[in-house]
Amino acid sequence: MRNIINKSPETHPLTWRVRNDHNPVWINEYKSKNGYFGASKALHYMEPKEIINLIKDSCLKGRGGAGFSTGIKWSMMPKDNESRHIHYLLCNADEMEPGTYKDRFLMEQLPHLLIEGMLIAAFTIKASRGYIFLRGEYINAAETLRRAIKEANTAGLLGKNILGSGFNLDIFLHTGAGRYICGEETALINSLEGRRATPRSKPPFPASIGVWGKPTCVNNVETLCNVPAILEYGVKWYKSIKAKNASKDTGTKLMGFSGRVKNPGLWELPFGITARELLEDYAGGLVDGLKLKAWLPGGASTGFLTENHLDVPMDFENISQAGSRLGTALAIAVDNTINMVALTRNLEEFFSRESCGWCTPCRDGLPWSVKLLSALDNRKGQPGDIEILEQLCSCLGPGKTFCAHAPGAIEPLQSAIKYFRVEFEAGIADYFSNTSKITCIHNN
Repeated sequence: MRNIINKSPETHPLTWRVRNDHNPVWINEYKSKNGYFGASKALHYMEPKEIINLIKDSCLKGRGGAGFSTGIKWSMMPKDNESRHIHYLLCNADEMEPGTYKDRFLMEQLPHLLIEGMLIAAFTIKASRGYIFLRGEYINAAETLRRAIKEANTAGLLGKNILGSGFNLDIFLHTGAGRYICGEETALINSLEGRRATPRSKPPFPASIGVWGKPTCVNNVETLCNVPAILEYGVKWYKSIKAKNASKDTGTKLMGFSGRVKNPGLWELPFGITARELLEDYAGGLVDGLKLKAWLPGGASTGFLTENHLDVPMDFENISQAGSRLGTALAIAVDNTINMVALTRNLEEFFSRESCGWCTPCRDGLPWSVKLLSALDNRKGQPGDIEILEQLCSCLGPGKTFCAHAPGAIEPLQSAIKYFRVEFEAGIADYFSNTSKITCIHNN
């Protein structure tokens, strides 16, 4: 992570504790840097309802990509304490979005920040068990989290009667088997239960029927890591963190740029910073000799934007108005040497392979798009192929499949056709493209 400006708890609540040698911050160092202050405050001086209202007032949104209000999500959990209503907290750490590595960074370097966030969240929703569902390939993160959980148990920050408050919480680490669809919360729940990772019909939502039929709250890693600082410094401070450009979103966000840029990386920045600032001031711009052609704002499942959109503020609303999604805010640069048809085919092959196959539009539509894109990429496409791709984009759109996998998958395809149609048209085979020269049919 590039250290461009000085970090402080007030300006960089997520990353100011990161060590210069990038080794994990273990419990003694974390506590010496005011760690678990927010959790102690919550357990000793606040009621769950009070914390929910605080998080609502902070306007904290989920950092996994959807941007749903965290406070509202917590408030959807049942309020009673009856034993038949065991509650679970589930941390979604199945970070499979291509080009995204922000949660991995937090878990490998600040494991106790996540545990503290989970402790506050569990106390608030009255969950006595928490699970971290971790992407299976994150070997280092798994080792770091296991040690951190053990440290927290030894220090009385997990287990029975935490900090003498009477609250109990056990946290378990569960490593996944490597499926993109597990990022969808109900598919994740099925996988945790040992079932096939297919999304569930909603409603009922996990807050009513989740893990093993019990009320469950699913939160992203970065979302939970935002919570301790809100407890410590309050809503007014959290809402005051903004870039010079006005943004309705609050707090900071881990943002980044990858691709052929001079300084690919990850930075904690306030919402509202422009994509141009992120690309040029932090990522250093593209390597010499290359020109920006397009960029994905937040992972492979977000729509392409162009150089004309670089001055758009990086937040949920403005990126949406520009025609894409903020997603994970880990942007990918596409340079002028890359063919958009080949790139889009590559993306759709990934999404087609990762489809769970539960609903027909996704199961059959994505492989069909790959077949058409492969033909266009090899200049063997036929007239009408582009129009069929556009129809597929419509048929796989929001509300037409069980989950958001297919709608996310076709976003890069839809936008690539919109901005770079001429490259798709170039994929129509010469035999068919010459048919336009025939002006009439002569009678025998």
